Amino acid sequence: MNFVEELRWRGMLQDMIPDTEELLNKGPAAGYIGFDPTGDSLHVGHLTQIMTLIHFQRAGHQPIALVGGATGMIGDPSFKSAERNLLDEETLRHNVSCLEEQLRRFLSFDEGANPAKMVNNYDWFKDFKFLDFIRDVGKLITVNYMMAKDSVKSRLESENGLSFTEFSYQLIQGYDFYYLWKNHNCQLQMGGSDQWGNIVTGAEFIRRQDGGTAYGLTTRLIKKADGNKFGKTESGAVWLDANKTSPYRYYQFWLNASDDDAKNWIKIFTLKSKEEIDAIIAEHETAPHLRTVQRALAKDITTRTHSESDFETAVKTSEFLFGNGPLEFLNGMEHTAVLDIFDGVPQFHIAKDQLSAGINAMDLLAVSTSVFPSKGEARKMIQGGGVSINKAKIGDIDQIFSLDDLINGSYLIVQRGKKNYFLLIAA
Repeated sequence: MNFVEELRWRGMLQDMIPDTEELLNKGPAAGYIGFDPTGDSLHVGHLTQIMTLIHFQRAGHQPIALVGGATGMIGDPSFKSAERNLLDEETLRHNVSCLEEQLRRFLSFDEGANPAKMVNNYDWFKDFKFLDFIRDVGKLITVNYMMAKDSVKSRLESENGLSFTEFSYQLIQGYDFYYLWKNHNCQLQMGGSDQWGNIVTGAEFIRRQDGGTAYGLTTRLIKKADGNKFGKTESGAVWLDANKTSPYRYYQFWLNASDDDAKNWIKIFTLKSKEEIDAIIAEHETAPHLRTVQRALAKDITTRTHSESDFETAVKTSEFLFGNGPLEFLNGMEHTAVLDIFDGVPQFHIAKDQLSAGINAMDLLAVSTSVFPSKGEARKMIQGGGVSINKAKIGDIDQIFSLDDLINGSYLIVQRGKKNYFLLIAA
């Protein structure tokens, strides 16, 4: 497959250094993208670059994932409003390890004719002395050249300014490109559109240092149709780490995409062909309320980020909360996962001693807990058939509940009306 054409029809391509497409059409090449370990997990904002490396590998080229153990100590200032907090070495080592593990889920490092490669720029910077760096690297790129970059200009004109530490980032990333060009035959650097200035600086450094030729390519910034930032929710970033964003919430993020966003994102974040995507969109148009595009997108990306079983659990959770799905999927689930599913749902604690002796529905819902503010309201709604516990309707206020009714030995799930859920936790 033609890598550049693939990015182009998927709506991902932004800019290229001249002759980049010609280079890639000649035959296999090596290209890299950098990921700074400012946290211990990547988030969906990184997925565009991960997908770029996947397409690069599928096109027969060799992808190099650079995890920035050195650059992570500084933080890329490109189009950021303020300087990042500097991380200590131990934290960075932990973050690097976590990011490497996540990237291995998406790229093939051990198989095929063009296995991916993982590098860490700390390996070549850890013994690079400051005086050597400013003499050997700093002399080749002028301050005028660096200040002309839009990413630098925007910070210089801001109230926070730009520290020398961040200003030097451009040189460090430029040297990364040179090092990979010289030692790994890497002729191409890729990244988001905010990395254009850094990429061009690296290519210029290669030209000035060794008279070499290097190439660059950037992808478009992903935006939501409503203008809000992609990858952000009311609860914050959407992470690839299941401990930070559960597979259920990850699935819901993609499932809840607008029609316009889903039609764009299914091109960017899945490996489906143009014909497959066109067919899915055509089916969606016949019955938009079925959310065919969103479901195809959510299934594909949740399965690849997590697993098939995680996807199936996410679907069952959604069916339970928003439809008539059964409770069985909760059996054996970790306590933290249950709490995550019911995040935002009112929760009440009840002593197991009360359940061991047996407690009637009235006292359970209006005395031991506050599912209902009064016995009168509880009686009225129970007798009207508007209350379910563990998906079974309660028709008698004197119905007894005991330890045997607990899910996983810990939970009772109360539904009041159609959409009001309550989680009772026995301890």
